[in-house]
Order: sequence, then structure tokens, then C-alpha cells
Amino acid sequence: METATIKTEVRKKSAMHQIVKSEPDMFSALKSGDLVSAEFISSGRGGSYFAIKNLSTGIVYGRELMNARSIVKKLKKGDMINAKVVESEGYMGYAELSLTEADKHKVWNELKELKDKQEILTVTIEGANSGGLISTVEGVKAFLPVSQLSNQHYPRVSDSQNEKEKILDELKKLIGTLIPVRILTVNQKSNKLIISEKEVTDESVQAILSKYAVGDVVEGVISGVADFGAFIRFDDANEVEGLIHISEIDHKLVEDPREVMAVGDNVKAQITEIKDGRVSLSLKALTPDPWKDLDKKLTVGQDIEGEAFKYNPFGAFINVEGTTVQGLIHVSEFGSIETMKKELELQKKYTFKVEMIKPEEKRLILTLKK
Repeated sequence: METATIKTEVRKKSAMHQIVKSEPDMFSALKSGDLVSAEFISSGRGGSYFAIKNLSTGIVYGRELMNARSIVKKLKKGDMINAKVVESEGYMGYAELSLTEADKHKVWNELKELKDKQEILTVTIEGANSGGLISTVEGVKAFLPVSQLSNQHYPRVSDSQNEKEKILDELKKLIGTLIPVRILTVNQKSNKLIISEKEVTDESVQAILSKYAVGDVVEGVISGVADFGAFIRFDDANEVEGLIHISEIDHKLVEDPREVMAVGDNVKAQITEIKDGRVSLSLKALTPDPWKDLDKKLTVGQDIEGEAFKYNPFGAFINVEGTTVQGLIHVSEFGSIETMKKELELQKKYTFKVEMIKPEEKRLILTLKK
């Protein structure tokens, strides 16, 4: 009798083992955070009930039911819906579910897929702060940092105490515009969605730049002027923008680019570098270098005429007569800046003596002849 009972139990365990092996989902335990497919059963005062196949009966109630009210209203008996497990054994022993959290999770998964596929999306700019622009993608707030803007939309402001305010003013002008972007970062836990316009435009810029090489001369329009140089937009559609560094504007010293150029000016410039989608250009490369062979025109100890052009902390710059170069007379010649300004007035001509010439370094040091 005992032997027969043992054999029956062994057969039951063996059969159960085969079922578990072939249908593992039937016996897997629910865990908080699981996403499940749930079948709508009914709604009552206590909440809305769902069958979770082979696992449990779930309930959406309380605050979760309030949040999902519009979703539940549309459900009919037998409808399947995604749900997120809040508690595996919660209210009245039911598995507590959230429909809205499941929807959010689904959206974040879709955003991740868009990122992985490098899809190009068109977003509407809804707001701005000094760090960038704010938009919405699939109902999720997205941030477009200033560093990820295209050259076309990058704010051109000069360095100043009010730089952040000026940047914000420029960014606010983009509110309401449509901008093509790619998703850079998707992080549901930190609710972070970062998008980039630069990732989209860089591709078209790279394609255009493949037609150009270092040494090419381009015609374009000054699109921005800053303390460090000027931006020029060129090519047929003006989609490519390059930088003319302040040191490449003129062979003469330029302390403020705004003194020699303005937005809208038409200019010709030579490409000096193309790297990582960035273009560097030069205006002075298209004009003769006045420093070339200057040591053959001037000699150390020679007297020359010149006009005081500008003071700086080291001395004063002198426009040398008969040339287009500027020499420097050091403040130490006068003992102090105050004395220098008394003895050397701007826009006045004086006789100087050449103390040092280094054309390769673009240096001409002068002393005042007394």
C-alpha cells in the first residue's frame, strides 16, 4: 500500500516537472516592476480587475485608478492591455497594477528604439533657458543643449558680463520653430531625454565639405562677430559656417573684429583647415604679407616716421610710414603708462629708431628719437 502511494507521488512530481519544464511562464512568480499583459475582467467600486495569465489576478485601485480613469473607460471585457506590477501581493491579496506606468515604460522603450535607429525627428521648440532649448518627444520633455545646436542656430554673442542673458535672448527667438533632431540620451530613471540638432546637420555639412579643400577660396556672408573672431556662412545654400579667428582677419593687429567687419558683410576668405566638420578660414591669407622681406626695407638703427595708433598695457602701437605694418614702442621707454601718454599722443607723427626687426615673428620694436 505504501509502495503504491510512493509510486503515485513520484508520477505526480514527474508530470509536474515536465509541465514546469515545458511551460515555465505558468509558474514564474510576479515581481514588483514587472511588465505584464493583462486581460480586463470588470470594474467595480473597489477597483478594476485584470487576469494575468497563469499567474494571478490584478487590481488597479486608489490613486492608480484615478490616474488611469480615461484608459479604463475604453476597456471592454476580454481586452488586453500592458500593465506594470506595483506590488505582487497587495490589496486584498491581489497583484496591484499600474496602467499609466506601463504606458510610460512603453514610451521610453520607443524612445530608446528611436535613438538606436538614429531616427531624425522634427520637434517644436517650446521654451528656452541659458543652457539650451526645451521641447517634447512622444510626450516626454526633451532638452536640446546649446552645444548641440547647428551652426545656423548657435547663439553668436560676445564675451561680456551679460553673456548668459544675451544667449538666452538669442535662444528665445527660436521658440515656436521646427528643428530636425536626433536623440542623444535616453534615461528613464533620471527622466532625462537629450536631443541634438548638430547630429542631423553635421551629416549634410560633411557631405558639402567633401567638395572643399585647404587652400580653396570661398565667398560668403559674415553671420556673426565675437571678441575672438567672425563667423562666415558660405556655399550655395549658405549651410556651411566657418570661423575667421581674430588673428586671421588682417596682417595688422586687430583688437576688436567689430571695428573692421559687421554681420551681413560679403567677404572672400581662404580655407586654412577642415577638421571634424569645423572650418577655419583666413582673410589676411588673400592679401600680400607686409612683413615679408621687411628686414630688407628697414635696418636696425634706422630712423623712421610713424603715427601713434593705439595704447596697450605693454606700450603703444605705431603705424610705420611707407609700410602697412605696426611697430611697438615699449612702456619701459617712458617709465610709466601715464608718462607715455603725455609724451606720445595718439594720431600724432613722431620720429622713431628701429631697435629690432623679426619679420618671421611679425615683431618690430621701436624707440622714440628725442
